[in-house]
Formats: sequence, C-alpha cells, structure tokens
Amino acid sequence: MTRHRHATDTPQTCRRHAADTPQTHRRHIADLPQTRRRLAADSPQTCRRHAADLLQTRRRHIADLPQTRRRLFADTPQTCRRHAADSSQTHRRHVADSLQTLFISGVDLLCETNNVEHHTNEISVEKLIVRRGQPFKLTLDLKKAFNPKRHSLTFKAATGEKPTEEQGTLSFFSVPERAVRSKLAKALWKVEIQKDLVTSLVLTITPPADCPIGEFNLLEKLGEEYNPLAKLVVLYNPWCPDDWVFMKDEKEIDEYVLNEQGVIFRGSMNYIFPLDWDFGQFEDNMVEISLKILDLNIKHFLDPADDVSARCNPIYVGRVVSAMINSQDDSGVVAGNWSGDYEGGFKPTHWTGSHAILKRWFDNDCYRVKYGQCWVFAGVMCSVMRLLGIPCRVVSNFVSAHDNNRNLIIDVFHADHGVEPIPSPDSIWNYHVWVEAWMRRPDLAEDGKYDGWQVLDPTPQEKSEGVYCCGPASLTSILSGQTDDKYDIPFVYAEVNADCVDWLVKADGSKLKVTSDTKRVGQNISTKAVGSDSRRDITDTYKHKEGSDKERSVFKYARTRDYSRVDGETEEEDDEDEDEEMEEDEVNGDTDENIAVEEGEETEEMEEDGDEDETSGGTDTGPPEPTAPEPVYMHFEEVTPPTNGKDVRLKVVLQSESTVDRPMNIYIWVKAMRYNDEPATEIKNKETEKTLLAGKDLSIPIRVPFSDYHKHMVDCDSMKVCVVATDKMMPDYVYFDEDDVVLIDPPITVTLPKQTTLGRTVQGEVVFKNPADETLTGCSLTLTGSGLFRDEVKYELPDLKKNKQIRIKFPVVPYKAGKKTLVCDFDCATFRDIKGKCTINVKK
Repeated sequence: MTRHRHATDTPQTCRRHAADTPQTHRRHIADLPQTRRRLAADSPQTCRRHAADLLQTRRRHIADLPQTRRRLFADTPQTCRRHAADSSQTHRRHVADSLQTLFISGVDLLCETNNVEHHTNEISVEKLIVRRGQPFKLTLDLKKAFNPKRHSLTFKAATGEKPTEEQGTLSFFSVPERAVRSKLAKALWKVEIQKDLVTSLVLTITPPADCPIGEFNLLEKLGEEYNPLAKLVVLYNPWCPDDWVFMKDEKEIDEYVLNEQGVIFRGSMNYIFPLDWDFGQFEDNMVEISLKILDLNIKHFLDPADDVSARCNPIYVGRVVSAMINSQDDSGVVAGNWSGDYEGGFKPTHWTGSHAILKRWFDNDCYRVKYGQCWVFAGVMCSVMRLLGIPCRVVSNFVSAHDNNRNLIIDVFHADHGVEPIPSPDSIWNYHVWVEAWMRRPDLAEDGKYDGWQVLDPTPQEKSEGVYCCGPASLTSILSGQTDDKYDIPFVYAEVNADCVDWLVKADGSKLKVTSDTKRVGQNISTKAVGSDSRRDITDTYKHKEGSDKERSVFKYARTRDYSRVDGETEEEDDEDEDEEMEEDEVNGDTDENIAVEEGEETEEMEEDGDEDETSGGTDTGPPEPTAPEPVYMHFEEVTPPTNGKDVRLKVVLQSESTVDRPMNIYIWVKAMRYNDEPATEIKNKETEKTLLAGKDLSIPIRVPFSDYHKHMVDCDSMKVCVVATDKMMPDYVYFDEDDVVLIDPPITVTLPKQTTLGRTVQGEVVFKNPADETLTGCSLTLTGSGLFRDEVKYELPDLKKNKQIRIKFPVVPYKAGKKTLVCDFDCATFRDIKGKCTINVKK
C-alpha cells in the first residue's frame, strides 16, 4: 500500500522520501521494475486517467489558443479593431493609417528651393515662406514603397488659436483625395504626388489664393491623431492672377514688393527734396515683427478667430496695418509728435529707415517708439505691406489740406499787423505723406472699376470707424468725387482738392476775405519712379486738371452728391457757398456783420434800388460807388538758393494792369513753421510804404540773416514768408500772398567702393565741412543700410569749429548680395539730421 502510494506521488515527494530514508530509497530502487509491473497491472485505470487528463488539458489549451489570440487581436488596438468589425470602410482607413506610420521616416521642406521660387529667399532660406496660390514642394522619406491604390496620406493645415474649416483657417487634404471636409469649408488646400522614388515621395502642396496669410502648422495624420510635420508662413502673392493683390507688370512688382530702398519726397511745393529711405522689409525678424503687428490689433483681442480668418482679405489687413503703425489708441509701433519737444525719444528727422524702428518696437515688448511724423509712419507701413506681399508705394502730397469739418472748404486766418493771431479750424500742411497699396475692391464693384491703387494713411489725424486709421480709399473714387464710397473718401479728397479761402482778421475782430483759391491745394503729388530714384508726378490720378470744367464739375458733385446742380452753378454761386460755410462754422461763432460782402453784390443791389426809385418818380440818393481797381498780383522770386547756414534772400513782386499809380502799404512777416502748418515763432516782421507805378512791377527785397533764423529753425521745417498789400486810397482792397521756404542742407559726402564681394570688409568715409560762423557742438554720425549693417551704427564726434572739416572712416561688411544703399545722418546742435547716401554693388 505504501509503495503504491509513493509511486503515485509526485517526483518531489519521492525525492523527499529518498532523502529522508536511504534504506527505503534502496529498496525502492531494487523493487522498481517489479513495482512498475505491479502498478501497471494493479492500476491501469489510474494511468489511463492520468493520460486522459493530460490529453484533455492539452486539447483545452489548443481550443483556447485561437480564442485568446482573437481576443488579444481585437483588444490591441481596441478602438481600431472594434471599428473594423463595425465598418469595412473604417477598417481600411485604419489599416492605411497604420501603414502611414510605417511609411514616413523624415521630411525635407526644400526651403531654399521653395523660397527662391516664391520670391522669399531674401527673407530666409532656412524657414519655409511661401505665397498663396502657388505650389511648393516637400520630400517625404519612406520606410517602404507607397501604393496609392492601397495607401493614403492625410494632412491638415491650420492657422490661429481656434482654426475652423468654415472660416478658412483649417483645411484637410490627402493623396489620393479621400479627406473628409465640411460642406462649408473655405480656402481648400491641395496636395499632389509629383514624383514617386520608391524610397521617397515628392509632393506639391498648394495653399489656396484666398487663404489667410500668416503662420501655418502642417500636420500629418497618424491613427486618430495629427502629428506636427512642419511650420510655414504664407504671404500674399502679387504674381498669382487669383490673388487680390495680383499685379501684371513684373517691373512694378520688383519695385513695389521686392525693392528694399526707396525715396520719400518732402519740403514744399516749390522746394521738393528727396529723402532716401531704407524699407528693409527682408531684414532679420521682419516676418515675426509683421505678424506680431497683426496679432496685437484691437480686433484680434475682441475676436481672434474672426481676425485671423479676415487676413485673407488685403482690404482688411490694410486697415489693420494703418491703425497699428501709429500708437494713438493701441499698442502700435510709432508715437507721433509735432510739438517740437522730443524729450525721451528721437526726433522724427533722425530716422533713415523702417527696420531700426520696427526692431526697437519688437525688442522692447512692443512698446511704442518715440517719435515719428507722417513720412515716418508711411515709410514703416510700406515696409510691412511689402513684407506681407501687398504692392505698396509712398506718396507725397504738397500743399495738403486737413479739412476738420469735411465741407471741402479750408478756411485760413491771417492776423493783420498788430493783431493777435487766432487759430484756424482747418490747416494746410506743406506736405503730407501716405501710402498707396495695390489690390482689388470687389466690395465696391464686381466689375473691377475700383481695383488698383488705394490710399492708406497711418498718420493719426482723424478716426475711421472709431479707430485712428484711414483707407483704403480707391483712387478711382477720389478722382470721380465718389465721397460716399468706403473708406474715408471725403477726408482724402479734401487733402488733394479742397478749395482754400484766406481771411484777414482785423483789429476790430472782423474778417475780410482776401483770396478764394480753387487751385492751391494738392500740388505735385509725387512718388518714386519705377526702376530709378527720380520723382514721378501722379497728380492726375487724384484729380482732373486744375481749373478745367471737369475738375470743377467733380468738385461740386463731391460736395453735394447732386448732379442736378453741377451744370447750373457759376463761380459766383461757389463764392456764395464759401461765405455760407463761414457763417455756419461753429468753430468761429461769427455773425453776418463780420463777413466782408463782395463789392459786386453791393453794386448790384444799389442798381436795383435805383431802377425802382426811377420808376416810381424818386430822386437820386447819392453818387455811384467807385469803380473797382484792377487787381494786384503777387509772386515770390529767389535771389539765391535758401541754404541753411547762409542768409536767405528773395523778393516779392507786385504786378497790376492799373493805369494809375497806386500807393500801397506793405506788411511782411516771417515765421518759423512746422510742416503741418503749426507756427513755432515769429522770426521778423517789417512794414513799409511803396508805390506801384502804372505799367510797372514793384519789387521788394526780403533778407533773413542766418543769425536771425538759425536758433528758431533748428527744430522747424520751413519759413513762412507772408505779404499783405493794402491799397492806401481804397483800404478795402487787400492783397495777400505767402511762400514756404525750405532750407537746403549743407553738403555732406559719403563714399564706398563701387563694388565688393559678400562678407568682405570694405572701408567707407564721410566728409562734412562746417559752413557756419560758429562751432558745431553735440555732433554725431549714424549709419544704416539693409544688407550692410544689421543695426544702426552711431559715432559720437568732437566739436567742429567754424570752416573746419571732419572726416570719419568706418568698416562695412556686406551680408547680402545685390545693389545696397548706405545712408548717413549727421546731427548737431545747429544743423539737424543732414542726410547723405552712396551705393555699392555686392557680388556673391
């Protein structure tokens, strides 16, 4: 019994028993054959049971194995296999997704090749920057061959914080085209296989011509998730016919998009000076700076998703940039200042380019840069617009009106001798500078009538829809007087074509209208010519020829929007309208008794009264009114060019067709002025009596010594020379004229070698001679130039004694190829910001 039990025990039990009792162990060994036979004979049932149990267990394991495998297969990945059981289509997609995971091992964005083809290689060759409506390439490295019949590659392009297909900020696309899209999806991206190289795949991806501009994330689909594949920036495309900024002429695109150097015209109508301006739109961080400007606009804070979506529209972006360049009511780039006190910042005349301003703003947590005026605002805006891909140019309007009440009439008051000056409600600037941007205007007409150049003005003058911005105002609307069109047409129209009325304020407070001028405003409207630095006059794109019937007809229509009045009105009715405007002017608060009545109207009334008396038997009431004398005309002539550092010499000439001698009282005064018509101080005045002889001109010399004007003119832009001539025999006849004299800067010389190679150090030189009879103090020299200096380079200089010359040498290491311009700025306490320039051709 014991042996039988041991035989049936486990081997572990046998070994334990064998270890415990050697005697038992030996007996078991001796008895083993016998035991085996006996056990086999005694217990066949037990053995068969064990064998049966073993066979059953093995069969159960074998039966369970497929089930376990199927369960594990279904559970891992659970979702995909569960969906596979539910939908064969979903199953195939998931299989394709798992295959995509196995396909892509790397990606090459081909940045340099793409950026060259998209005209963005001047910005970068390391970041992918493309233009909408134009395909770009990328190469996918594959782990195994791609079969479009079995496999699919799905991508997603997204911009903004909350992208949606409906707003055009999100797009799904795939190859082959199997991506599921919303029915309301806008701005659809596309992808195609350009070349299948077995181990790699070359794709062409096309952002649509109406997608928003900005930074996009490109993602690839892996399972249910999208993993980042690349980042890229999308810009407007003036080369693409489907883009709203499309421009046909390649030379114009080169000028208005790709050219980093420009010219801004300043001065006055008779003294137009070019200012070399470095736009630098392709300098370091300009993409990041420009996109930051868009992100900080007030509309983005109110509704980020809507703002990013609206960036597909250059009309919208133009208004946003116009508002953000000035810091009047937002986190804009430049603070305006026309006070003459520039403490805590730079004088507006200091700047020679945009990049230094934009970089300073960006590097200082987007805090406004101090200070700028109209040409600075315009130059900076032009840089941002060109970077974004919108063709843009800077435009200068000389004798530019600022019409506060938008009645298209500019009233200017001049104080009589000894009378305290009073402010004018309106003003006429020596010049004003804005930009024009090229774009379509389907919001005004679908037929393209209003497409083309649009005025955008970033200078904070008046609010537009509650924000300090202006435009875009179509030149077509301005030219045709369509003052109801969007945006800000009345304001821009007045700047170039308002009528001007001059009033002389008498000692008793009355105002005498001395001139009514329909031709003064809007002279020599200028921009840089394509392909050269010369000035191009574009006045005829804003208005018809001054004094022509067409120009007067459009003006009347712009004022009234009533064609029924256009043909019937006369010049006399125009004058009556201007008098009515003066009477209604709330700023002046004047009554009829203070308004001078035209002599012709008085005579006409008297003649009517006389006829009435004669008919009824009345008698003569008195002698007739004296006959009006022949008018006196005045103009100014230069004796010598008005150069800063020397005496200013000119003369005023009086002319008349009068047949009798006319004694005249002549009052002359000279004021230091800022270019926006703000007087700084009076330099000198003079009163004299002269006789205008019959048939002869009267010439009166005017001399302003340097010692009289130089302290007043340090922070001013021009001298305003005014002359009032009063007929002593008939004091009601007063004649007025004025001239804005802009001083010519002393010469400065800048030299560089004509050409060099990229990265090679060359030496430049600046030479300046002091023309004044005094020592120049506080001298400094600032150098700038895209492709030559990454930042402003400033040299502090010693005092410069009278008639002495200073020579400054400096190194230049070009880092960009092409024709580059160096601009220098010499500043001191006597002469402010004298500019000079030279060019150098940099070869690779």
